[in-house]
Amino acid sequence: MPKIPFLLSAGLLALAGCAGSGPAAPVATTTAPATPAAPDPKGVGLDVADLDRTASPCNDFYEFSGGNWLKTNTIPSYATSWGPRNLLGLRTQATLKQILEEAAANRSAAPGSNAQKVGDFYAAAMDTVTIEKTGISPLRPELALIAALRTRAELPALVAHEQELGTGAFFRSGVMVDEKNTTRYVVGFDQGGLTMGDRDYYLKDDARSQQVRAAYRAYMQQVFGLLGDNAAVAQRHGATVERLEKRLAQAARTRVELRNPQANYNALPLPAAAQRYPALQLPKLLADMQLAKAQEIIVGQPAFLDEVNTVLKTEPLTDLQTYMRWHLVRSVAGTLPAAYVEATFRYNQVLTGAKQQTTRWKRVQAATDATIGEAFGQLYVDKAFSPEAKRKALEMLTNIKASMAEHIQTNTWMSAPTKAEALKKLNALRVKIGYPDKWKDYSALPISRESYLKNVLAARRWQSKREAARYGGPVDHTEWGMTPPTINAYYNPPLNEIVFPAGYLQPPFFDPNADDAVNYGAIGGVMGHEMTHGFDDQGRQYDSQGNLRDWWTPQDAAEFTKRAAVVGRQYDAFSP
Repeated sequence: MPKIPFLLSAGLLALAGCAGSGPAAPVATTTAPATPAAPDPKGVGLDVADLDRTASPCNDFYEFSGGNWLKTNTIPSYATSWGPRNLLGLRTQATLKQILEEAAANRSAAPGSNAQKVGDFYAAAMDTVTIEKTGISPLRPELALIAALRTRAELPALVAHEQELGTGAFFRSGVMVDEKNTTRYVVGFDQGGLTMGDRDYYLKDDARSQQVRAAYRAYMQQVFGLLGDNAAVAQRHGATVERLEKRLAQAARTRVELRNPQANYNALPLPAAAQRYPALQLPKLLADMQLAKAQEIIVGQPAFLDEVNTVLKTEPLTDLQTYMRWHLVRSVAGTLPAAYVEATFRYNQVLTGAKQQTTRWKRVQAATDATIGEAFGQLYVDKAFSPEAKRKALEMLTNIKASMAEHIQTNTWMSAPTKAEALKKLNALRVKIGYPDKWKDYSALPISRESYLKNVLAARRWQSKREAARYGGPVDHTEWGMTPPTINAYYNPPLNEIVFPAGYLQPPFFDPNADDAVNYGAIGGVMGHEMTHGFDDQGRQYDSQGNLRDWWTPQDAAEFTKRAAVVGRQYDAFSP
């Protein structure tokens, strides 16, 4: 399992040492039995203690730059890899835990306030006594809706309801920015409905795929058993789900095929879509999804939706009910009693390689972030992010943007027309730092201490209604796709924006008081990385306004593809 040392500016210290060589130290690969404590952030600057000066930077720069870090940091049993971002994660989690516990202890918080919603959500999720006592009773009304299905005419309303609850059954749908006209929202349909995620797990017969399938079957059999099926019925129901998912997997596109945005954008007027996919009863389905105004849909993978149409038209209703029941329960397993949580983890052990379940408060902290992340994020920003950090990060991004413009201008293989479009796109790049300028309004979302599961279902319904309400309105450029505590960043092609949440802008990646060399060597590398996504194999297909449009000359596009293939061949040549 990999461990990732943090290089920072170690290269500067290696420049004078390449005249000779030294012995290489072994790389540590021990797995730690317990969670390490999160060390306090060290002083600003490069931490030379991470260097292994016994190694020659000329012979093994990796060992030289991070050898001591590798020796002093072990991979916890609950993780599959380890690096500085994990250590930052531990410190951030400690801050978030304090926020959550203070909010949960504050029973006098104003009703409807962020503190009330965050505190009640956390308290309900940590109340395992109530969760065990109530079992799946809060889910029974949803299970009853599935059990009540009697005719195919009733399918659109039920499928729409499952989409509203975010169960992942059959396909993914929602309101999104139109990638060919980024001034408006459209309704999109994409492949989904596969519990194992990757189609290869259903279709390949290599040892790894067989291992994952075996774990998946055991997982389904246990969950169906918990729902009341005897062993034989549970096994039969699991086989039904796997059979239906394999049908969908056979029609799904590969991960490589999904990287082509042009091929995954197929606009269909509603009459044509309704004719092609009659079993979906699209006018009824969209109306039930509160999207009756839609006159067009964007289908990512038309052949996949063809197969969904056939499945809905030909499969026994009882099998469709079994499939939807599975996806409903699986989608909320983390909110259910311990037996469901443990069954899910045993399956995930095989899928991810994790050896130990993370502690409950950490799982609940992640769930709070995923469910009401901007309410939680406001409390985090108030406690842990300074205006000076935002100002310094923005200054760095401005400088890196200028450096990239110079790189484009001095490019030797790109023609003048393509350079002009590239510079236009770079100049139009939106930058978001720390936290949103406009926070989400959760006032219509009821959160209480009564039930963890009820809170999650309420939040999913709220999000679906909020998303549907955007349709027909102007595109909101203030929205974020990550929450403020997130230790990550992203580039969003249709909005031509890069986003850096507050969680990432902390030591050792960023410190407003650190030397520029340290900040540019750390978070600066991430900033440049995200910026280049606007010009990689996917991002380069979007123009300065985020529209999916080919702005490359044929010669420049061919040269890009040729040069990218060199990197691909080099990567393919790597071996463990």
